[in-house]
Order: sequence, then C-alpha cells, then structure tokens
Amino acid sequence: MNFLDIFLILISSAGLLHGITFAIYLTFFKKKKSVTNYLLSLILLITAFRIGKSVMLNFGNDLEPLFIFSGLALLLLIGPLLRWYVKGMTTTDFKFSFHSFIEIIPFIIIFTTSFFTPKNIFETNQKEIIILFSSIIIGCYLHLIAYIFIANRSIRKIKTLNLNQTKAHKAIFKWLHLVIIGFIIIWISYVSNIIEDSIPYIIGPIIYSLVIYYLSFKAYQLKVIDIDGNVFQINNDNLLFDKISSLIINEKLYLESTISLASLSKKIGESTQKTSQIINQYAKQNFNDFINYHRIQEAKKLLINEDYKKFTISAIAYDSGFSSLSSFNSAFKKFQDTTPSLYRKTNT
Repeated sequence: MNFLDIFLILISSAGLLHGITFAIYLTFFKKKKSVTNYLLSLILLITAFRIGKSVMLNFGNDLEPLFIFSGLALLLLIGPLLRWYVKGMTTTDFKFSFHSFIEIIPFIIIFTTSFFTPKNIFETNQKEIIILFSSIIIGCYLHLIAYIFIANRSIRKIKTLNLNQTKAHKAIFKWLHLVIIGFIIIWISYVSNIIEDSIPYIIGPIIYSLVIYYLSFKAYQLKVIDIDGNVFQINNDNLLFDKISSLIINEKLYLESTISLASLSKKIGESTQKTSQIINQYAKQNFNDFINYHRIQEAKKLLINEDYKKFTISAIAYDSGFSSLSSFNSAFKKFQDTTPSLYRKTNT
C-alpha cells in the first residue's frame, strides 16, 4: 500500500468517524431529544456503514457477500429515513404510520436475502447471476434517487404553503435543501463510479467525508438540531380572539345584558377557561372589563347624541347593555374617571 492509498484511507475514515461521532452526540448527549434527531442519527450511521464498506472494498480483498449485500440493502433504508426526516422537520407532531413501515419492506427482503447468499457467488460467471446482481445494484440506486426527489418535492410543497416564514422556518428549509444537495452529490459520485471505471471507487468515501463535514458545520450554524417540525404549528389563539372580537364588537353582543363568559364560550365552541385565557392574553382585560369597556364606548356615543338628549341616564345604561344603573355608574367611573351625567354635561 503506497502513501496515496494511506492518505485516502485517512481522509475517508476521518469523515466516517466524524459522522458516527455526530450521530452518537445526537442520540445520547443532545439535551433536546426528538424523533428528527434520532432519524438523522440513523441516516448518519447507515451512511457511515456504507462508506466503511466502500473503503474496505476498495483496499481490501475477499469481502464476505453478507457484508456487500447488507451494504446494498442499506441503500433501500436511507431513502425512507430521509423522507421521514424531512417530514419530521416540516410537520407538527410527526408520527409514524403503517405506510411508513411498508416502505422498508424492500430493505428487509434484500437484507434477509444477504444471509443466504453463497460465498462463491462473485466467482461465478453465470449470466443469470450477473444480471440479477446488476439489477439489484441499479434498483437500489434508483430507489435512493427516487426518495431524494420525493423528499425534495415535499420540501418545496411545504415551502409554498408557508409564504410567511419565521427565522426558524427559513433555517429548516435552508438546512433541508443542503441535505438534499449533499445526498445528490454522494449519489452521483457512486453512480459515476459504476458507470465509468475511470473514476476511483474511493472518490465516494472522500466526497462523503467532505459533505458530512460541511453539513455538520451548517447544522451547528443554523441550530437545526434544536428545532423540528413543531415550529410550523399554527397559533390559533389569535384567530380565536378575532372570532370573539367579531361577536362582541361587530355584532354588538355586549349590548345583551345576559351575555356571560359561559354563553360566549358556547357560541365559539371553547371552554370557559380557554375563552377567558384568550381575552386576558389579547385584550389585556378580564371578561367583565372587556364587555363593560365596549358598553361604555356605546354609552358615550348615546350620551352626546342629540336624539338621546331626552332620555335619562338610566335608559342609556340599559340600552348600552347594563342591567342596573349602579353597575353602569361604576363601570363609567372606572373607564372614564368621571360620571355619566358630568360626561354628558361637558360634551354637549
């Protein structure tokens, strides 16, 4: 083995070890435990095994068929894992479905077959064996590139649905695009080696090393290992407050003297606790103050209205939604720091 071979082994092995170390960190030492980080760890470990197999195949001799076929089988697992990872990074509360496990059936078939592959299979010149083995190789690589494009299409679809993006959204989309590009580069390097023997087989592991170093740097820079698809969760609280405001203000529900937190909650289909929480959060008032504030705004208009000059303060109080004059006077004093009669006198 010459110096160049040793140098190439060191470069490719360094990338391999870096990928494994990164996977171990995500699995055991990262404080934030998430499905997406576990999926990324599996992708890194499986890809590292593939790279290790390539290095040994390039510099070693007489590798066991089990080792070679299991390496091919893992190509059928990387694709689904990549799709699940993209899904987990772009979907709120990502969960595996039955369809997810169907996707790994090709991997299970090829991996199981590898245990029954005779050791002398690569020594035979039988045409059928060569065609079968070539078909498996081509099928595995086509399977992977298909999943890469499926994952990329999923990213593009989610991106078009999220035109208003937060900093976390942008970080995730940028990261996922880099991951897709990285896998495309790795895929091209291996396929080029199969198609054209002039490209050394060791180029694949070297390219993997460069890609994994770059991706780990970007993962740290973009802080994507600290976030997942839950950042895409839609906050419906502001929409719920808009609904409450529409009922209370636009439809003037505050004019109903019998309006209560319970009746309002029933109208919007929420619990009284949730309705109270939303009003407190967005109106910065409790339910009673929120209702009385809008009643007082209505009363102020009536007090200075020429057509209501002949009406008493009590009549205006009832028309504004209050059920008693005392509660009207108390609320008016609270929000206007004056009495209704004095307000009428100074504004007419």
